[in-house]
Amino acid sequence: MVSNRSASTLWIMLLTLVSTVATLALACATPYAALAALAATRMRLRDGVLLMAAAWGASQAVGFCVLGYPHRTSTFLWGAVLGLAAIAGVVAARFAAQRIPARHGAVTLAIALIVATIAIKAVVLIGALNLGGVAITLSPSLTFQSFVRNAAFLIGLVGVYHLARRVGVPAPALRAASV
Repeated sequence: MVSNRSASTLWIMLLTLVSTVATLALACATPYAALAALAATRMRLRDGVLLMAAAWGASQAVGFCVLGYPHRTSTFLWGAVLGLAAIAGVVAARFAAQRIPARHGAVTLAIALIVATIAIKAVVLIGALNLGGVAITLSPSLTFQSFVRNAAFLIGLVGVYHLARRVGVPAPALRAASV
């Protein structure tokens, strides 16, 4: 039998790998809101935060090592903003998801996605106020495109989750172990 810790670590690694492939395919448009929504509804908060940090780290590695991000202070600061935004997304999504009855799985996922998107956008907007890019951050068309991309990615992630569970991958721990 696999321990809760091992199962959670396996899921963090699996979802980070999927996220990295998506980051490469989408030229660094990492689907943080989708990851946050899935993590908020399927993992412990601690593991969700670790997943977001791992996905962020992988995204930064892809950006700087593969996509040739410039090594400028503003680029590094934007990277830090995105890391904070990713973590804020999973924390906010988890907070929202815990307030919805468990029997509403699809509704919970949808609300978690919306809340994660808003939290991520809010942190990015705060970063944009200091680093520039407010107009892009507030662009309705870009926001809509990002939301649709994250919704589609979430559907794919849920499919991967259920497929992995069917072939015997244990579920990650959803609640912290009682002491």
